[in-house]
Amino acid sequence: MPKTAKHSQADTSKADLENSALAILAQAPLLPADSEDSALTILLKQYLKPQDVTLVREAYRFAFAAHDGVVRKTGEPYITHPVSVACILADLHMDVPTILAALLHDVVEDTAITAQEIKDKFGAQVAELVDGVTKLDKIEFQSASQAQAENFRKMLLAMSQDVRVILVKLADRLHNMQTLTAMKPESRKRIAKETLEIYAPIANRLGLNLIYQELEDLSFKALYPMRYRVLTQVIKAARGNRKEVISKILESIQSKLKEAGIEAEVTGREKHLYSIYKKMAGKTNSFSQIYDIYGFRVVVKDLPTCYLTLGALHGLFKPIPGKFKDYIAIPKANGYQSLHTTLFGPFGTPIEVQIRSIDMHNVANAGVAAHWLYKSSDAELTALQQQTHQWLQRLLEIQSESVDSLEFLEHIKVDLFPDEVYVFTPKGKILALPRGSTAVDFAYAVHTDVGNSCVAVKINQELAPLRTELKNGDHVEIITAALSKPNAAWLNYVKTGKARSHIRHYLKTMQSEESTHIGERMLNQALRAMHVEPSAVKEKQWEKLIRDYSVKNKQDILTDIGLGKRQSVMVAHQLLAIDDKQPTDETVGVVSKLFGKLFGKANKKPLNTITIRGSEGMSVQFASCCRPIPGDPILGFINKDKGLIIHTHDCPAIRKFSLDPEKWLDVEWDSDSKRLFKVNLKLVAENKPGMLAMIAAIIAEAGSNIDNVSMEESDNSVYTGLNFTVQVRDRVHLAELMRALRKVPNVVRINRAKGNSTANGTQQVSQ
Repeated sequence: MPKTAKHSQADTSKADLENSALAILAQAPLLPADSEDSALTILLKQYLKPQDVTLVREAYRFAFAAHDGVVRKTGEPYITHPVSVACILADLHMDVPTILAALLHDVVEDTAITAQEIKDKFGAQVAELVDGVTKLDKIEFQSASQAQAENFRKMLLAMSQDVRVILVKLADRLHNMQTLTAMKPESRKRIAKETLEIYAPIANRLGLNLIYQELEDLSFKALYPMRYRVLTQVIKAARGNRKEVISKILESIQSKLKEAGIEAEVTGREKHLYSIYKKMAGKTNSFSQIYDIYGFRVVVKDLPTCYLTLGALHGLFKPIPGKFKDYIAIPKANGYQSLHTTLFGPFGTPIEVQIRSIDMHNVANAGVAAHWLYKSSDAELTALQQQTHQWLQRLLEIQSESVDSLEFLEHIKVDLFPDEVYVFTPKGKILALPRGSTAVDFAYAVHTDVGNSCVAVKINQELAPLRTELKNGDHVEIITAALSKPNAAWLNYVKTGKARSHIRHYLKTMQSEESTHIGERMLNQALRAMHVEPSAVKEKQWEKLIRDYSVKNKQDILTDIGLGKRQSVMVAHQLLAIDDKQPTDETVGVVSKLFGKLFGKANKKPLNTITIRGSEGMSVQFASCCRPIPGDPILGFINKDKGLIIHTHDCPAIRKFSLDPEKWLDVEWDSDSKRLFKVNLKLVAENKPGMLAMIAAIIAEAGSNIDNVSMEESDNSVYTGLNFTVQVRDRVHLAELMRALRKVPNVVRINRAKGNSTANGTQQVSQ
């Protein structure tokens, strides 16, 4: 029989476990790690040269001295943690720099030793790996979630340069999870949740199957201890009841393969706890339904033998239609390859069988670490490295278009749960996308420019909506248009982090440009209010302000003003304060009078009134609670997230913010505004046939559009309430429209409605 890989799936066989790190750690002492009989030395001597082992021992002594006297919350010396992390990586046969980084990964973070000292003693490569793993503890963040996101971003960026960073981090997280019981209950749940959401999916994405499964099970244990305990007991009981059936099926498979002249290693395969729990929770299945499926793994010598084995097993037991998956021809995104088939076994029990070669088995267990574990030039390994590289490049692309670390983390989380669908491009290339992906996701997967300009899609040669979810085997062709732009509505149904980040980036860039223009106008008005022409502001004043605000350029400041993140008056005041001349009492008086004028405490028109054209786009929004139109007296409210919100003077929303006057700005309409504005009208008319059509015709003749209409009918009433949202140029246009509507026979009442008119006639005040 061929010699199989040293590892297997979790809980597969006693032989596999005896060779694993856990078994060695249980039998050999952990400390001192530089002794001949220590767990680390035993693991290292399996694959490293004597001089390499000597170097690792040197790093151990260095770390031991640095952490001397420090104790973990478990009560053990702190050095046990880095040594355990090194053992996990040594079990993966990682190279020397990775083992050194594992031993030293907490030295810079927790001791007085600097990164430069690490570099001088162990080389630049080790120092970079340690830096990539080191947290950003010395920087103050606004929240724990922001700190987590920023740390994660730093780690992933380091990982994009060297994937070994994440391997050290995963081993670090695995040992922390193994010793999690020493933490407080709230800390246990927080760390377990983070592991389940981020680190376990990364391990899965990189193909580190053993680490992935253990991280999930340990997280499950910490988050749901009662469910974990019950499920463990039930599985233990079921395992005993299944022994006889498993041994019969095992014998049948082995006998059939021997008869066919196929050498193979056949083992029983059990699902790990959390996967059973997910299936029970997701499909509302009982445990007996999930656990009634018997799993087996067949490891053969090479790829052709996999398909021969498949034929032999289909001859032994009938395959269940639709339950065959060829992950050899189309590997998973993490490089996983196997043939999966489900058979009708004896007694009518379903049997799941995985068939793979020895090389595939190595990759299935070690994933991207197989690059170091099994030095090989096989195509499978090369392809895996390429896939990993492409994924890491996508991370960099997403990062460059994310505004902050929290948004970056959100996009990445989406990409870490890849349950894939496989679709074809027009040229026959296969693309793997997360399940639930739409045509827009496909377009961005092909190229960013294709995504930004897509207008339609053909799926299997038939036109379909862009929001259509793709299925396995779909042939997808994207239709583009040169002037097309991303649509904000796409965010409601795109699935991939790449598509989401590109769409958001475009929308924010567009908003940023608009905000810059409105911010510049607001600042200019504020400067003129202080009797200073904008052109008189010197370049050195701007340079000083840019340094003071810690921004990249002048545009960032103007954008912040337009979005409401900075006050134009304050920026103007600070700009002038930088000059040789200090602000005069007159200047201060103008600033102090400004806010009084906003609320009618002065009769004169303020000098810094902002002119609203109505074409500013996303930077200026018109409140739906009062629907302001040209001719209405208006005020502007600065909203941090939405920019400038325009309200009428008599809007009820103003009362809410009367105690916050610094957020209000005086605004006025541009006399040359050409766009149409929405306004609500409420009509009461006799309920007669053709009444609605007659009113709609009058509105059209008046040069207005109907945006929305709803009706209110009362039982046994001859009158009907009609709520219209129409588009008008200004108050004059509205007055003309209302006069025309009053002339319609049987219209008994008409008035302009404030608020969002609903079907029952209520009005909602909004900001």
